[in-house]
Amino acid sequence: MTASLTDRERLVLEAVIETYVQTAEPAGSRTISKRHQLGLSPATIRNTMSDLEEKGFLYHPHTSAGRIPTDQAYRVYVDSLMKTPRVGAAQAEQIREELVGERAVIEQILARAAQVLGVLTNELGVAVSPSLEAAILERLDLLQVSTERLLLVLALKSGVVRTIFVELPSHMAADAVAHVAVVLNERLAGLSLKEIRSGLADRLRDAAADAGSSELLNIFIQEADELFDVPAPLGVVLGSTQALTIQPEFATKESLQSLMEVTEQRDLLREALAARGSDGLTITIGQEHVDPRLAPFTLVTSSYRFGTLSGVIGVLGPTRMPYDKIAALVDHTSRLVGELLE
Repeated sequence: MTASLTDRERLVLEAVIETYVQTAEPAGSRTISKRHQLGLSPATIRNTMSDLEEKGFLYHPHTSAGRIPTDQAYRVYVDSLMKTPRVGAAQAEQIREELVGERAVIEQILARAAQVLGVLTNELGVAVSPSLEAAILERLDLLQVSTERLLLVLALKSGVVRTIFVELPSHMAADAVAHVAVVLNERLAGLSLKEIRSGLADRLRDAAADAGSSELLNIFIQEADELFDVPAPLGVVLGSTQALTIQPEFATKESLQSLMEVTEQRDLLREALAARGSDGLTITIGQEHVDPRLAPFTLVTSSYRFGTLSGVIGVLGPTRMPYDKIAALVDHTSRLVGELLE
C-alpha cells in the first residue's frame, strides 16, 4: 500500500496523523507547517494533502478545510511509518507495581492489567482468559463425600483447580474409589484436557479393574465430556470506560450509546479477542473488524503465554489514538502478565 506513496506524501501523511491524534481537530496545511518542520511550504503541503485525499488516505468534513486520516491511512502508519517507542521506566514501574503482589489467580492479574492499561492509555483496557483446552492435567483426586457421591478434583499445571461432583448409582467401597484414582492418574496425568476427552475410552479400555471399580471407570468414560471440560475462569475482562467517555469521539448521545452497547455485549468482544490467537501484537482498525458494530473502534492487543496456555490483553478505543505509545504499552504489559503467570 505504501508503494503508491511518494516520500513527500509519506512525510505529510505522518504529520497529518500525528497532528489529528494530538488535537482531535481536522488538520490544515498551515497547522501542519507550523507544528512540523517538514521543509515544505503550506501550498506544497496543501497540494500533497489533496493528492492523499484522492488516493483514499485523507478526507475532510464538510464544515472544515482540514483533513482527517482514514482507516487506510492508520493502517499505513501502523505498518510502515510509526516508530514503536520503549515504555518509559516510570510507566514500566507503575505497571509492575499494579500487577506484582501477593500470589494472585489468573482473573485477578488480568483485571489489574486491564485496569492499568486503561489508565496509562486513556482507552478501555480489555483482556480475555486463556482457553483451557490445552491445559495439562497434573493430577486428580477422588474424595468420597457420601456413599453415593464423589468430589473429583482436577489440578492443572496452569494453577487452575477444577472440582465437580460425580454421582454414583450405588454405594462404592473406599478401596475401589482409591483404585480408580490410581488408574486415572497413571493413564491421564500429563495429557491435555482435550486429549483426555477425545481418547478416554481408548486409554481405559485395558485398565485392570474389579467389579466394584469397573462401574466407576465406566462413569468416567460415559461422562468424559462433562467431567474434563474446564471452562476458562472468566470471559472478557474490562477496565473502566470513564476515560473513553470523555474523548471527543463520544461527545454525542448517539456515539456514547454505541460505545455502551459494545462494552455491554461481552460475546461481541469475546469473539473479537478470541480471533487474535497467539500471534503477538495485533492491531485491527475500524472497518477491518469483521463485525460492523466495531467499525468506529481500534483494537490493539498482544498475546500472553504461560506453559501451554495463552490469552490476549490490550485496549479498545477510537481509531484516533497514539498507536506507537499504545502498542508499546500493550506489548510490555502482555509480556509481564505472561511472566507473572509462569
